[in-house]
Amino acid sequence: MSLTASSRSVPGTSRQTVLIDGRHRLTTDEPVRLGGGGLGPAPHELLPAALAACISTTLVTYARTKQWEVGEVEVAVRYDNKSVPRRFDVAIALSGELTEPQLARLRRIAAACPLRSPLDTGFEFHEQLRARTAAAA
Repeated sequence: MSLTASSRSVPGTSRQTVLIDGRHRLTTDEPVRLGGGGLGPAPHELLPAALAACISTTLVTYARTKQWEVGEVEVAVRYDNKSVPRRFDVAIALSGELTEPQLARLRRIAAACPLRSPLDTGFEFHEQLRARTAAAA
């Protein structure tokens, strides 16, 4: 399964309108200190947000299949984008009454969220850059 996202710049700004899988739209922007308007997250901020949401969703979905009461699930991700290698610090808090074996299983499930595997193994990039002519635009 392939996932797609496209981005279109808003002329004269740092904003981008992003379309995800042809269904969901969001706006990114740079902070004011970098010349943006601060009207949305910066693109690199979406990576830790996506990881936090992926872990939370994976835990909730798994717990539902086991009929475990996890309560409120809170996932905080701190992304150090300057370290080499890059680093994610993940803190997960569950408010439900869970046993130690359940918590151990949920730790493994959190590490198996669909976004984690490609982050662990790395990526390969295939890029193209072309100029559109005025007639084609």
